[in-house]
Amino acid sequence: MNKKNGMVNPVRLKPIDADDKQLLRVVVETPKGSRNKFAYEPNEHIFELKKVLPAGMAFPYDFGFVPSTEADDGDPIDVLVLMDEPAFPGCVLTCRPIGVIEGEQGDKKDTERNDRIVAVQEDAHSWADIKTIDDLGKQFCRELEEFFVNYHRLSGKEYRILGLKGPDQARKLVKSGMR
Repeated sequence: MNKKNGMVNPVRLKPIDADDKQLLRVVVETPKGSRNKFAYEPNEHIFELKKVLPAGMAFPYDFGFVPSTEADDGDPIDVLVLMDEPAFPGCVLTCRPIGVIEGEQGDKKDTERNDRIVAVQEDAHSWADIKTIDDLGKQFCRELEEFFVNYHRLSGKEYRILGLKGPDQARKLVKSGMR
């Protein structure tokens, strides 16, 4: 790293774990419990505050992205990470994908896909038995879906859930988005 450039650009990290190709690398942008939505700004090499959620609403789990990927919305592929304790912006996690929440966002005339991978941090004790998104139960999944619907509503956008898919679809999403 060149000392004049400051922080290394986490967007350029490898998306797949070098030792286990089934595991993803995830860069945390917003920790669990935060009302502040942070996003990495690759041109400036900084984490920037994008919005503040209203009182009573917070990120249910750590939220970040798979580096070196691009989703249909032009951003890196989003990941919601289930783990025992919150991480911090910029923390790189090794995660096991368990599924994907497929969705689209926009208004009546213009929509785009915005899928969210759901993953378990590799060393998470509380989530060790969770292998697929179905293992979370219907109510838990509905609550995750509702978070994203309400989150987008705050920006005046609609988020429509298209379905839940398993870990194979999550890996396919990453592979198709690798750049």
